[in-house]
Amino acid sequence: MKFWKTFDIEVIKFKEGQHEIDFEIGDDFFQSFEDNEILEKGKLTVRVIMEKGVNLIELTFLINGTVELTCDRSLEVFDHPLNISEKMIYKYGSEEQEIDENVYMITRDTPSINVAQLIYEFILLALPAKKIHPDYRNELDDEEDYDTEGGYIYLDNESENEVFTKDDGPKDEESKPIDPRWEKLLKLKNKEQS
Repeated sequence: MKFWKTFDIEVIKFKEGQHEIDFEIGDDFFQSFEDNEILEKGKLTVRVIMEKGVNLIELTFLINGTVELTCDRSLEVFDHPLNISEKMIYKYGSEEQEIDENVYMITRDTPSINVAQLIYEFILLALPAKKIHPDYRNELDDEEDYDTEGGYIYLDNESENEVFTKDDGPKDEESKPIDPRWEKLLKLKNKEQS
């Protein structure tokens, strides 16, 4: 397909040293991936800095621009900015094969490397897990005061961030100030007990 060929870097033609190759990404790029249900629109520029050495080729991908996402909460469409920097290494060897997620082996007579799939994967990996419209992000921060370890973060005037896991609460209930969200529940509980 002619479209895919535009993302070929003809490595065999380049001499040793540093080279820069630029790509423009638009809606047609995302729509050319059959299994793509997440992204359909975007406008990004990709600069690939290629460092060609005797035994390997190192590609640094600098991807900047915006992609169109649908908010998980309001279903509104919004532009999400991306600023991505990723590296791939191509080592010369006897056959073409993937060594790990960032290292490929290619033969010395490999004419070109197609970077379309790599660019697509870098963009997908950079997307947030929760796609929230910028207008709702502050609301979400207020509602979800969770710690990454699965505990809750209680904020009060005396201690900035005191973290309790779900299993253990405050050790000394009398000496610690009570989170205002729970204060009314505690008063109800105390009334029932007395």
